[in-house]
Amino acid sequence: MEHTDSKRKVLTLIIPLIAVATLLVMVAWMAGAFTDKVVPGLSQTQTQAQARTIDTSQTIAVVRVERQRYEPVPASLQAKQASIISYRVLARIRKIHVRAGDSIRKGQLLIELEKTDLQARVSQAQAHTESVNARSTQARQELDRTIELNKKGVFAKADLDQAQANHNALVADLTRAQQALQEAQTSLSFAQVRSPMEGRVVDRFAEPGDTAQPGVKLLSLYNPLSVRVEANVREKLALSLRLNQRLKVIVPASDKHIEAEIEELVPAGNPGSRSFLVKSRLQYTEGLLPGMYARILIPAGIESMLLVPEDRVAKVDQLNVVWILENGISERRFIRIGKKIETGLVEVVSGLTEGDRVLLVPKS
Repeated sequence: MEHTDSKRKVLTLIIPLIAVATLLVMVAWMAGAFTDKVVPGLSQTQTQAQARTIDTSQTIAVVRVERQRYEPVPASLQAKQASIISYRVLARIRKIHVRAGDSIRKGQLLIELEKTDLQARVSQAQAHTESVNARSTQARQELDRTIELNKKGVFAKADLDQAQANHNALVADLTRAQQALQEAQTSLSFAQVRSPMEGRVVDRFAEPGDTAQPGVKLLSLYNPLSVRVEANVREKLALSLRLNQRLKVIVPASDKHIEAEIEELVPAGNPGSRSFLVKSRLQYTEGLLPGMYARILIPAGIESMLLVPEDRVAKVDQLNVVWILENGISERRFIRIGKKIETGLVEVVSGLTEGDRVLLVPKS
């Protein structure tokens, strides 16, 4: 009985030890403890085979260049030559000959107003002028007779003075009547509103039958040849600009790249935004309209950048990859790229250094 118990105790100790030993052997085997170790890297045979497949004749070195840096500034297109058409007297609108978007010539008839009342005023002023003119002529004749009779001693000096006063008063009345007639004729000429310039109609604010009132706008016009770009430039950049300096302008809506020339630098800044208004003239370009969004590229110093041809960069999911020649073999590098350059180059922000030899993108 005692022998059996001792046997059981031995088995109880041996079985766990055997299990632990087995587990340790399996872990060592999975870790490669029982296989030959291989030094990391390619074998000489593999290196020679890969080197034979690399075309090193078309490698391009990564170069560092110093370039002018530009800061894009939001801007808008505005018409330098614009006009608001309004009327000077109260009158009813008879006809409007243009609508928004129409092209117009200088002196073209735009609006016709009801002119019955204006013509009546002209007739009244003309009749009054003729009446005063007739009385003035009669007074002149009376004055001439009085002067002759006064010389003969028939009329006294008081009669001569009275005749002279009557004549002078009628001459003054005639002047006032002629001015009133001219004013009425001028008002009548306003019945036809004509364009003060060549351009386009932006909008119209009245319709036939409406009453035109003094100072109330009827039409707005602008000259397409006078469209310019205006931007609020931060003070540090604005102070470096000068009149007649040429700037690059981008109009995203029409994908146009235009050259502008600074014509006005407003010499007072905005205290809220710490910026200065810069106005630049543009050459006439089809499709540019007032109010369009634009960007002005303002010179902002010199920057240093690494450049690599864009066609040497491959896209792998969301990553950018290049292959470089390193110790005679092809090595893949993940890089981060920046802005694209017009000449087909792209900026390398990180992942490469100056002088690295970039290979062609391998064919898959």
